[in-house]
Amino acid sequence: MIVLRRLITITFVIWRYRLDLLFPPGELPWYVRLLLLPCKLRPAGRMSRGERLRRALEDLGPIFIKFGQLLSTRPDLVPADMMDDLNRLQDKVPPFDKDNFRALVERGLGERVDNIFASYEQEPLASASVAQVHGATLHDGQKVVIKVVRPGIGKVIEQDVRLLMQIARLVERYSSDGRRLHPVDVVRDYRNTIFDELDLQREAANASQLRRNFDHSPLLYIPEVYWDYTRNNVLVMERIEGIPVTHIDELNAQGTDMKALAERGVEIFFKQVFEHNFFHADMHPGNIFVARENPQYPKYIAVDMAIVGSLTQEDQYYLARNLLAMFRRDYRQVAELHVQSGWVPEGTRVEELEAAVRTVCEPIFEKPLKDISFGHLLMSLFRTARRFDMEVQPQLVLLQKTLLNIEGLGRQLYPDLDLWITAHPFLERWLKERFHPKTLWKKMQRHAPEWLEKFPQIPELVFGGLQQAQNLGQVAEQLAAQRTEMERQQMLNRRSRRRTVIGVLAIAGAALTAWPHLGSPMAEWINQLDWEQVPTTSWVLFTLGLGALLLRK
Repeated sequence: MIVLRRLITITFVIWRYRLDLLFPPGELPWYVRLLLLPCKLRPAGRMSRGERLRRALEDLGPIFIKFGQLLSTRPDLVPADMMDDLNRLQDKVPPFDKDNFRALVERGLGERVDNIFASYEQEPLASASVAQVHGATLHDGQKVVIKVVRPGIGKVIEQDVRLLMQIARLVERYSSDGRRLHPVDVVRDYRNTIFDELDLQREAANASQLRRNFDHSPLLYIPEVYWDYTRNNVLVMERIEGIPVTHIDELNAQGTDMKALAERGVEIFFKQVFEHNFFHADMHPGNIFVARENPQYPKYIAVDMAIVGSLTQEDQYYLARNLLAMFRRDYRQVAELHVQSGWVPEGTRVEELEAAVRTVCEPIFEKPLKDISFGHLLMSLFRTARRFDMEVQPQLVLLQKTLLNIEGLGRQLYPDLDLWITAHPFLERWLKERFHPKTLWKKMQRHAPEWLEKFPQIPELVFGGLQQAQNLGQVAEQLAAQRTEMERQQMLNRRSRRRTVIGVLAIAGAALTAWPHLGSPMAEWINQLDWEQVPTTSWVLFTLGLGALLLRK
C-alpha cells in the first residue's frame, strides 16, 4: 500500500510539472507516449525545462535530488539550458523549520543550545536533500557548523527504496538485460549507502579518516570533527571559509590557476582510490570549496563525507591495468583483463571481445584526449557489453559515480582538461610501486605478527593436512570401488533387461509361428495338440526365449 501511494505521488508530480515536455515525442517508445498522454490535459505554463525537472525532483525527495545532483555535474550529457537549475539542487533545497532544527539539536545533545554555543545562527547556511546546516560559535571562539538530519526523512527514503526494489525485481524477472545488470543488488547497495548517510556519527568517522589521509597535504583539506558534540543525528564540525567550486567568476577574480585546479581534482581522485583506497564518493560541486590562500597553487576543501567507498586489491589492480591498456589502445589486454577479473563470463572468446572493444574505442580515440568524455566512453562500452553478458559490478558503482562527478567538475573548471596527462603517470607509478621491494617488505611487516602467531601451529597443520590427504586417498579408493561395483551392477541390470525383452519377444514369436497349426478353439488345444504339426521355428524361438529368461541374471 505504501509503495502504491508513492507511485501515485510520482505520477502526480510528472503530471503537475509536465515532465513529458523534457523529451521530444518522437524519441520516446509508443507505450511511454501512451502513459504520458494524460499530461497533455494540463496547461504547459511558462516554466523552463530545467525548472520543471528541478522542482519535480525537490518534490519527490532525497533519492531523486541525488539523481539531479549527479546530472548537474554532466554538462556533456545535460543541455546547457537545464544546468543552472540543476545546480541549485546542490545546497538550495527548501529548508525545514528553524525552531524544529533547534529542538532536534537540543534533543540530540541533551542540553540547551545556549549552554553549548556562544552564538547560534537562526538561518541555515545550506539545506541539502538529507540534512540542514547552521552556523555557530563555541565558547572558546571556534567557529563551527551544526548539521542535523531532516526530520522524518527515513520514512520517505524507505518508501522510495521499496518502490525502486519492486521495479528492480520486475526488470530482473522479465528482462534479460535486467538480469545482467543485477538491479536488485544495485538498489540494495544504494539503500545501504543512503541509510549510512543518515548516521552523522558514521560521517564524522569518515571525515576523521580522510583528514588523516590528507594531513599536511597541499591538495585537500578536511574540516575537524568535534566529537564531544556529535551524535547519530547531530554533527558539529569546524567551519571552513572558501569559495564554492562552481563560482567560476569569483575564482577567476582572485587569479586562480584553473588548469592546476582541475588537474588537482583528478589527482585527488586517483590518490584516494589507489593510494589510500578510501575515497569521498559524493564529490558533487555542493560539497567542494576552494581555499582563498595561494590561488596559484589552489587547494580543495571537502565537506559532507557521508558516502565513502573502497575497493579490493584485485579490483584496484584490474582497474588500473584496464585504464592503462585502454589508453594505450591495447584492446587485447583489455579483453583479457575483463575475463581474468570475472567481469565477463569465463567462457567469453577473448578475440571477439577484443574486436568489440576496438570497434567502440577507436572512433573515440581519434579525437584529442582532452575531448574524450569518460561518460560517453562508458555508455558505449555498456551498449557493447550486451553481446558478452557483462554484469554490473556493484563494488564499482560508487567509483563510477565519483569518476563521473570528478570529470564533470573538471570540465566545468577547465574545458581543455586532458584527464590522461594527470592519470597516466599516476597509474604507471602506482603499478610500479605495487611490486616494489619496499612495498612488499611493508606488507610482510604488516602481516608478520599474524605469521609469527601461527608459526608454532605449522607442524601440526602440516601433519593434519597430510593425514587428511591420506584419508582422502582412502576415501577416493573406496568411492572408486563403489563406483566400479555400481557400474558392474548397472551393466548386469541392463543385460538382464535385454535378455528379458529377448525372451519375451522370442516366446511371442514362437506362439505366433505355431498359432496357425494349433487348432481351435483354445480349450481343445491342450488335449488335441498335434505336437508334430508345430513348426521347428516355433520350437527354436520358444527354447531361445525360455533360455533368455532363465539366464537373464
